[in-house]
Amino acid sequence: MDWLRELAPTLLGVGLLVLITTVVAWRFRLPAPFAPVLAVLRGAAQLAAVSLILTGVIGNPLWVAAGLAVMFIAAVATSTRRIGFTRRHLADVGLAMGIGVATALVVVFATGAIEFTPRYVFAVGGIVIGNAMTVATLTGRRFGEAVIDHWDEVEGWLALGATPRQSTLTLARRAAHFALVPAIDQTKTTGLVTLPGAFVGAIFGGLSPLEAGRFQIVVLASVLAAGAIVAVTLVSALGPVRQKPVPHRG
Repeated sequence: MDWLRELAPTLLGVGLLVLITTVVAWRFRLPAPFAPVLAVLRGAAQLAAVSLILTGVIGNPLWVAAGLAVMFIAAVATSTRRIGFTRRHLADVGLAMGIGVATALVVVFATGAIEFTPRYVFAVGGIVIGNAMTVATLTGRRFGEAVIDHWDEVEGWLALGATPRQSTLTLARRAAHFALVPAIDQTKTTGLVTLPGAFVGAIFGGLSPLEAGRFQIVVLASVLAAGAIVAVTLVSALGPVRQKPVPHRG
């Protein structure tokens, strides 16, 4: 029962935070007000499972590769579902995220910016994949909504002889920019407004504040590079639109 006594404050704190989130969402009548509860429960279960698994495999390169592969597949599926699940979207998201994540990780470890060990590969890879998923989701949804909202403008360009890609180019650029704003703002305000999780975690893991800062800036640069590639690659794939998209709710 000692473990339960130690866990009680965590359970109480998380429970109250989730309750506050749910009450605010319910009172304002937001769609799916209980989604935060389900998200926290699912996240807790997944983190518990991953923590148990990583205890024995964090030093094994093959298991680390398998773990990153599972993360990547789940991220691609999640982002595709948010955009609107079709085979084409699945392929587009998978390609964009694959190129973005691979490019960032190759640069980080090939240059020696971070030591190439299973532990660091898993940590940096997981962070980059998660952020790439967010960028892909924001890019896809923003682009789809923009095309729907400005369909008269797109049709006008098509009528004037523009190609499908040319008719949505401005909307695609805006969508890619919008998707990168959170990552850019996080990088700009790091150390001033917020202390990112990687920085705090590195300090708790025993690194000096200077080493933790070096680790964090490499991670932030990786996230930006991967995000830029994901956003541009995805809108380039989605850009040629010949008919008005169907609004997606998800």
